[in-house]
Amino acid sequence: MGVGEDGEESPFFAPNPVDDGSECNLSEELRDLAQKELREDDATRQHALQQMREWIQKHPDIKRCRTDSAFLLRFLRTKKFSIPLAQEMLERYLVIRQLYPQWFRKLTINDPAVTELLEKGYIVPLPQRDDFGRQVIISCAGRFDPYKYSAVHMVRCHSLVVECLMDEDENQIRGYSYCNDESGLTMGHISLWSLTDIRKILRCIQNSTPMRHKATHFFNVPHYANKVFEFFIGLLNEKLKDRIKLHTSIDDLKEAVNPKILPKEYGGEVPMADMIAQFRKQLESKQDAINALDEMEIVLNPKAKYVADMEDELAGIAGSFRQLQVD
Repeated sequence: MGVGEDGEESPFFAPNPVDDGSECNLSEELRDLAQKELREDDATRQHALQQMREWIQKHPDIKRCRTDSAFLLRFLRTKKFSIPLAQEMLERYLVIRQLYPQWFRKLTINDPAVTELLEKGYIVPLPQRDDFGRQVIISCAGRFDPYKYSAVHMVRCHSLVVECLMDEDENQIRGYSYCNDESGLTMGHISLWSLTDIRKILRCIQNSTPMRHKATHFFNVPHYANKVFEFFIGLLNEKLKDRIKLHTSIDDLKEAVNPKILPKEYGGEVPMADMIAQFRKQLESKQDAINALDEMEIVLNPKAKYVADMEDELAGIAGSFRQLQVD
């Protein structure tokens, strides 16, 4: 499993990596937070990583999977070191990458559409964290042209961004906060999505993506999109529903998010263009790890629970957002 095409063992796929989880580079503050919220300590982390690697080696359907600590800790920390739950999420993660390659595979900054969207500032991780230490990601609907780009471009852009961020210890432990500026949202954006695809992507986000979603803020939502947002929120689980906040204005948002960390265009201190340039450098440094994801493979066993769970999502869902009655 660990040997690449050049005959050398890849650091991402080594069955017994040098980094076995025994050494911890976390700050004392992060150690304490991980212990309090995730039940993580040095012994638990090392044991869990060993169990995950042995399980991957023995799994009859997993043909190739990253085994480095940063990757496996995505799942263990998201599931608070419940090894069975982390294993289930890893199975589903591998499955969605193969079921929906148009969304999750061959993610690269060399993709022209994705590069354009990132440079336009459609989605940008902020360089400064919020008051809880969380990674904040801002997206701006008005910077996405629905007549030039597709829903696939939208998802690929988000996927590349989060794959760049998910290996970082602090993000895994503290989680993520999202600020979504919906000014400029039009029916053109909404009509890009079928109800089936909306259901699929939400299932992927909720059940198969190893991220701790701590807060989601929507602001400047057009009145005609209210029913769409009600539909969207209704598909989420209760935990995520409780973490969604709808703000009437940017001023309302600033009461929940420290305005200093926002782009200068939203009342912060750093111009968005500078944030974009900084994130591009971060993306370039992570491209090898992102490329390695495409080497992973799981056999889609129709009798396996992890495949059946993904297929169930399609039942009874049809049509598109054009069928919604919008005020």
